[in-house]
Amino acid sequence: MRDMKPSGKLCPREFFSVSDQVSYLEPEQTRALEDAFRNWKDGARRMDSVRARTRLWLLFLMVRHTGARLGEILALDDATAFAPEGPFVRLGREERPREVPLPEDFFAELAAFMESPMGYGLRGELFRVDPGYFRRICYERGKECGLSKDLVCPKSLRNTRAVEMLRGGVPITIVKEVLGQSSLDLTANFQQFSSGDVQSIVRTAHEAMRKRTSARNSFVGHVVEVQTDEVMAQVVLETRSCLRISAVITMDSLRNLKIVVGSPVIATVKAPLVNVLRREGHLEGSARNRLEAETLRVTSTPVLSEVLGRLPDGSDVCALISAQSAEDLDLKAGDPVEFWFKALSVVLNTVQL
Repeated sequence: MRDMKPSGKLCPREFFSVSDQVSYLEPEQTRALEDAFRNWKDGARRMDSVRARTRLWLLFLMVRHTGARLGEILALDDATAFAPEGPFVRLGREERPREVPLPEDFFAELAAFMESPMGYGLRGELFRVDPGYFRRICYERGKECGLSKDLVCPKSLRNTRAVEMLRGGVPITIVKEVLGQSSLDLTANFQQFSSGDVQSIVRTAHEAMRKRTSARNSFVGHVVEVQTDEVMAQVVLETRSCLRISAVITMDSLRNLKIVVGSPVIATVKAPLVNVLRREGHLEGSARNRLEAETLRVTSTPVLSEVLGRLPDGSDVCALISAQSAEDLDLKAGDPVEFWFKALSVVLNTVQL
């Protein structure tokens, strides 16, 4: 297993290498190139120079943040490619369109320019500049920070975005869609793993996802089943220990979260919505989720009691019940119990990788 950084966070670059055939920028090189472009843009004095340099700066950022081919960006109609409600751009051909997210600060800068007098005159043709001229500007900015032409060309910027996403934990299939590639074979050149690394990555990533929610009860897993009607959807996720959690959400939520079979999700349940019963004989009830556990401890106040249990996979589950109910149960450490909660009590969160 490779070492992790002192913070305990996963450092993906330690787990995969990039093919020698792929030219791309490391983070410090990317920052240097961005600084060179920004300083060049900010150095303009005449109004026509400010307009021209800002236009090329925005084109550079568009290529850098989308990973799109230069030709795709140059052909964009900025009057229709962006939606005011979301920071993304529509790319691709009509038969295979795709929506690529953009950083909010860049989207705001782009929108401000397009709405300004300088940008208004370019509406619909903002990115339609000569490709050779844009490449020459990239080469000049690269030379200023000691980078070779092959590292600052549009193809290298595209590769850089792919490596960034992979190092950030984005699944390779999603990277393929963002780049608009037709085959995983092409994307796979960006990510090559050594033997034994896969288990380390998956284990550490799951722990990182678990820490992203403050809920007392959280379950990290992948969606294994989705059933729908006209209004509601039942979603079943499975954790790495094969524990299954059922949730019922609205169809609007299903669509907004873009949940499908295979999606990584975190299911959370508030402790007051969890009931706890002694595991004795046959238990009946309508709760879809029933988790067998052993009592760890019971912490009581005059009004409420917190019951903490441990599941067979070593994770904890918590219920908040009345003090009277806890007294009636008379639970001790080690007592077998079941934690129950309804599928309607489960909140699903998609994992932002």
